[in-house]
Amino acid sequence: MQIRVATEADLPALHLVIERAYRGDSARAGWTFEADLLSDDRTDLGELTAIVRSASDRLLVAISEDGAPIGCVQVTFKGAGLAYLGLLCIDPVLQAGGLGRQLIAAAEDLARGVFGAHAMEMTVIDQRLELIAYYERRGYGQTGEKRPFPVLVDPPLAMVVLEKALA
Repeated sequence: MQIRVATEADLPALHLVIERAYRGDSARAGWTFEADLLSDDRTDLGELTAIVRSASDRLLVAISEDGAPIGCVQVTFKGAGLAYLGLLCIDPVLQAGGLGRQLIAAAEDLARGVFGAHAMEMTVIDQRLELIAYYERRGYGQTGEKRPFPVLVDPPLAMVVLEKALA
């Protein structure tokens, strides 16, 4: 697998991977899906294009040996030495093979090297206990802060904030 900064040309195929990983029945092939909690689209091409064009964001894409996108992670510089990790996904049929761990490491390296970040934060839906535990095993700790889910849903969801110091 190769990990590199995504280009606009990557986005149509990558968008399909993101939706497969987060939503719908195809997401159930993996273990990190939100399909039981949410049914809307996770993102769209306009949002992904804005990320790729943003000076404070980088979208890393994981490319398979045959040249197809198989996952991604977004890094956003928040200022004051803080970066945000989001949009982490791996194609559901490839999950649990260490690819997510590699994307997290690449995101942390980028946050340090490009943005000069000394800490990385992320948010996880509070009901996703297995995912929170996964990030804790990667050195992220719960800060005690909760944020509202960015979209109104019924019942309401909350986001747990996790943070890791970047050495």
